[in-house]
Amino acid sequence: MGITKTIGFDMETNEMAEILKALGHPARLAIVKHLIQTPSCICGDIVAVLPLAQSTISKHLSELKKVGLIQGNISGNNSCYCLNPETFNRIKLFLNTLTAFSITENKCC
Repeated sequence: MGITKTIGFDMETNEMAEILKALGHPARLAIVKHLIQTPSCICGDIVAVLPLAQSTISKHLSELKKVGLIQGNISGNNSCYCLNPETFNRIKLFLNTLTAFSITENKCC
């Protein structure tokens, strides 16, 4: 895939595009769903929940962390992750602005 053109778009649009792109993978969505269902930080049990290798899950966790969807600590061989509520609140506000318009039947197409 080529380089995405980001020049000419406002910062919020570019940031949301990166965040939503990170959520565009089934494994990452499954990780986020698992973290939503778990009230505390997750340390290592994600591998037991998903049908993926530990190295693959680590890569997906890294992508989620890069865009700020999750936060975590690395202590020796243990990595603990949880959702970043600030980023999820930003997503919620952004999507609310997109869905604030009344969508009616379009007669032109």
